[in-house]
Amino acid sequence: MGDLSLPAINYAALAPMLILFGAACLGILFEALLPKERRHGIQLGLALLALVAALVTVIVNRNTRIVTIGGAVAVDGPTVFLWGSILLLGVVSMLLIGERSLEPGGAFVSQAAVTVGSQKDLKQAGGQPGATEVYPLTIFALGGMLLFVAANDLLTMFVALEVFSLPLYLLCALARRRRLLSQEAALKYFLLGSYASAFFLFGVALLYGYSGGVDLASIHAAVADPARSEVLLFAGLALVSIGLLFKSAAVPFHVWTPDVYQGAPTPITALMAACTKVAAFGALLRVLYVAFDGVRWDFQPVLGVIAVLTMLTGAVLAVTQTDMKRLLAYSSIANAGYLLVGVLALNKEGLASTMFYLVAYGFSVLAAFGIVSLVRDADGEATHLSRWAGLGRKSPLFAGIFSFILLAFAGIPLTSGFTAKFAVFGAAVDGGQTWLVIVGVITSMLLAFPYLRIIVLMWLSEPGETTPAVSIPGFLTAAALAIGVIATFALGVVPAPLLDLTTDAAQFVR
Repeated sequence: MGDLSLPAINYAALAPMLILFGAACLGILFEALLPKERRHGIQLGLALLALVAALVTVIVNRNTRIVTIGGAVAVDGPTVFLWGSILLLGVVSMLLIGERSLEPGGAFVSQAAVTVGSQKDLKQAGGQPGATEVYPLTIFALGGMLLFVAANDLLTMFVALEVFSLPLYLLCALARRRRLLSQEAALKYFLLGSYASAFFLFGVALLYGYSGGVDLASIHAAVADPARSEVLLFAGLALVSIGLLFKSAAVPFHVWTPDVYQGAPTPITALMAACTKVAAFGALLRVLYVAFDGVRWDFQPVLGVIAVLTMLTGAVLAVTQTDMKRLLAYSSIANAGYLLVGVLALNKEGLASTMFYLVAYGFSVLAAFGIVSLVRDADGEATHLSRWAGLGRKSPLFAGIFSFILLAFAGIPLTSGFTAKFAVFGAAVDGGQTWLVIVGVITSMLLAFPYLRIIVLMWLSEPGETTPAVSIPGFLTAAALAIGVIATFALGVVPAPLLDLTTDAAQFVR
């Protein structure tokens, strides 16, 4: 008889994921058992408590370096840092999701299955309490993201990809306003995401054929001492990369991003722009740095071309946009290109600067979507750029905050955007990728134009009859805005503590 004992599991190291998955399951029970009028407060409280508890366990176990569950999960420096980033950004996202004072009944529809345009649909759009299942779904998604960045084998990574993707597909369809646009966005995201997942899984099969295993250490060993055709290796790497680059919103796998960002409820758009990007690039870093380091000279030029196309597409198409959420979507695509520049440095500085960029961009984009959720009229959010004309004269405080965030996106000094770009570009120069830095600087100048155009529109245009008022934010949105703005300013003025933290964390284990 062989040894049937199960591999040892370090539950303390896995505590953040266990807390979130446990809280999500508890939230489903609350959804089934609690009366509807009590669910919102309890579900929101449970979600925030779970995120804070998971964050505390990350801090307590910050020095843990271990590969557990039979090699399926690696808890190392990048894992711990990315866990903390996802949980912090998740708390701010949850504040935006939990806000109910801006829209009667909240941003989410009461019943997603109601036919769009029917009397029942119009009635629930008028103020029925929004669906509270958004909280356990969001916690499931965040738990899947934690597993995604820690996955040490490709099958575990695929399971994590589905765990955090499926709740996001559902959440995108739950907008109270513009229901058809929301459902269209969710369907596009689901169909294209399914294709990307299929590519990923097919790539896993090819890599298994090449290396005889799906764990990253086995693939690394097979790359170092090849025994089978390299066609399997490069085809597998290409297909796995498609799945990861789709989530990263890199060109040409970006086509879902503008439609989904525009159609999804704004708090969910903020969650995807901040947390999903951290998860996608965290997994991409682990796959490239741990498993495929031995073929860096082969994939570096290909991913370099993708980075250039991503920066150019995001910057050029952002100039042509007339909808604020679509403009921020193309901005997100361009920022994915800048992140790829850091990834392709393929050195410790590249790893550290990419993690810094993810945090800096995450807080800024959450604040940006927080402001977007406040600019509204009787029909909901006013996202067309023409509606923002003269907003600085009607609400100088929020126009000033939004201008500051846009300047951070443009990379102006004394903002986190400048520090983050400087860090990834410096790492890329050290890694011999100067050509990517040149393209990055040029596209950054291009991308500054739509940001400055919005600032000019808000401050130098006269308010029109259709210029909406800025709603007074509730406590949750105000807290999210305050955290985002303070982080954007602090990481621009005193970035050294976080940069030191990322440098200390920039070491994978196999």
